[in-house]
Amino acid sequence: MKIATWNVNSIRARQQQVIEWLQVNPVNIICLQETKVIDQDFPGSPFAELGYHVYISGQKSYNGVAILSRSPMEDISSGFAPILGVDIVGDFDIQKRLITGVINDIRILNLYVPNGASVGSEKYNYKLDWLKLLKKYIKIILDKSPNLCICGDFNIVPEDRDIYDPEGCKNSIGLSDAERQALQEILKLGLVDTFRQFTKEGGHYSWWDYRAEGFRRNHGWRIDHHYLSLPLSQKAISCVIDKSPRQLPKPSDHTPVIVEF
Repeated sequence: MKIATWNVNSIRARQQQVIEWLQVNPVNIICLQETKVIDQDFPGSPFAELGYHVYISGQKSYNGVAILSRSPMEDISSGFAPILGVDIVGDFDIQKRLITGVINDIRILNLYVPNGASVGSEKYNYKLDWLKLLKKYIKIILDKSPNLCICGDFNIVPEDRDIYDPEGCKNSIGLSDAERQALQEILKLGLVDTFRQFTKEGGHYSWWDYRAEGFRRNHGWRIDHHYLSLPLSQKAISCVIDKSPRQLPKPSDHTPVIVEF
């Protein structure tokens, strides 16, 4: 099974690029983030014609997640509330950032973690609170689903080797101690950074700023991840970053990451 994750930065703007990528890379599942469209306006028909079942949780102009699967999925839900309850979640599900489903006894959890704007800001505190909820959510999910694949845009650089200039960027959002610690606390629940399972050296990124020729200079960040539960990580055979879509005209600033097991 191959599962891809890709922040497309607007599915309507990048629809043809995703279709063409899937024609060359017919993965079993692709998890999309930042779709930026309400559910009824999601362009599902072209993907259905490619043989994909489409599961979406979107909102206008911002956020939005979707799972496209070649086989039907079960137990689809979006947001934290179906697991944690409305009393605990409060308003956090207003932003559409989480969708999950089960296929072949494997639970897929597709995330778009908040960016956080700047360290110390209101959006930064929202991000840390969102990650606390995510930890609670994943703990419950893992108890029910030992085979778990969590993927998406985490907006966190796990280690210094995951960014082109850790010293120069150390005050940037995505690199703060609190964000990295929050991510590590989640991974301690029993998850493996699958890309690092196969690739140890730095210089591999999934996001490049549109500005200052970031992609051409490889001034990138690795913020799009696949995290597998321990039983599933033992079945993994590869995890790669496909940089080719980032070379296209008017691309997303992210590129796909694909895990195979």
